[in-house]
Amino acid sequence: MESNNDLTYKAATAELERIIAAMESDNIDIDRLGEYTARAMTLLKFCKERLFTTNKEVEACLEELRALGIGQ
Repeated sequence: MESNNDLTYKAATAELERIIAAMESDNIDIDRLGEYTARAMTLLKFCKERLFTTNKEVEACLEELRALGIGQ
């Protein structure tokens, strides 16, 4: 697991996919289920925030282009 400071969106989604696969497995380690769930929630929150931040950045760029009369 990467720390959230070094985490990228791509790495977070890949880790989420691994967690989901582990949780869906017939060989799930029930003793780690709580850990998997907590980590998945952390990753989901990170992804949501990253998407929100990226959206704001894109919107700001588009607004600047509109103000310059580009892309109308």
